[in-house]
Amino acid sequence: MSESTDTTDTTEAPGAVETAGGTPGASSQGIAGFAVRNWRMLALGALLLLAVAAPFQLVPFRVFQLTMVMVYAVALVGLNLLVGHAGQISLGHGAFFAVGAYGTAVMMYHWDLPYPLTFPLAAAAAFVLGFAFGVPATRLRGLYLALVTLAIAIFLVPLLKRFESVTGGSMGLTLEKPEPPGWTGLAQDQWLYFLALAGTVLAFLVVHFLLRSRVGRAMHSVRDNETAAEVMGVRPASYKRRAFAWSSMLAGAAGCLYTWTIGFVSPDSFTVNLSITLLAGIVVGGLGSTWGPLLGGLFVMFVPSWSQDINKAAPGVIFGLLIIAVMYVAPTGLAGLAGRAAHWFNKTRSNRILRKG
Repeated sequence: MSESTDTTDTTEAPGAVETAGGTPGASSQGIAGFAVRNWRMLALGALLLLAVAAPFQLVPFRVFQLTMVMVYAVALVGLNLLVGHAGQISLGHGAFFAVGAYGTAVMMYHWDLPYPLTFPLAAAAAFVLGFAFGVPATRLRGLYLALVTLAIAIFLVPLLKRFESVTGGSMGLTLEKPEPPGWTGLAQDQWLYFLALAGTVLAFLVVHFLLRSRVGRAMHSVRDNETAAEVMGVRPASYKRRAFAWSSMLAGAAGCLYTWTIGFVSPDSFTVNLSITLLAGIVVGGLGSTWGPLLGGLFVMFVPSWSQDINKAAPGVIFGLLIIAVMYVAPTGLAGLAGRAAHWFNKTRSNRILRKG
């Protein structure tokens, strides 16, 4: 009896190896399994390929719109870091966006600096200011913190108008947009698109690795339970200041990309409405999610214009109703819908495997 059992095991083993090695069915199952296990990476690769091909397939106006989506996405990556991961609220994010935009404009208009140098300098200036304004975050929270950040956005516009010799006052500053190098063979709108795409990828990578480091885990602990985090040796004040600084840095980088893309800055472009719209964008996109900033960028770029087309007399009403509708359908944001779909797919697949078994 034992001999027959051994013989059966021996004869089945080569067949199993052969099936795994060369049978088309097993190969297709392996490919399907790989796709299921790595669907996030495959989706990201497909998205990048589409992003690279887009400016060669679309008309210049659509290329400009997608460029602005990525500009807003960079700012929302920073806001998502602050609100979604660090648990701090900000109604003044548009002010740091303006710091990057005006800083870039001043450096190019008054100082004649090459535009590539303005990107790190604008981000650094916003980082310093964000770190300084992050001090109230160590003492305030909730509505009190929201009021302080709102005050930053309120007094910025009159401040920009006051220093007319530097900022151009109410008329703003008009700049020449970056020209593509001759070796690229790209049109100007395509070159600006790829600059924004590079900035977006860089912003996502910086936040991705930051959140997976010890610093990211500390920020999450402060967000979830500040008292427990302090007992574990985490200093909440330090990480709140860092979150404000990094968030402001990314907003400044987005402001730089904005100036390159638009070629014009004025105080009326950076009112309190911008800060509120950015906050609404990240909430609608999905707080604390990976894809939330990108979906929020689409929302910030297209929904206001669609609201204007629907009702030119009251676009704000349409805009507000659309936010309410999205929040009703997707309480966790648009990115949450993708998460639900993935959960449903995994559950359906598991049930199918159990039925086959």
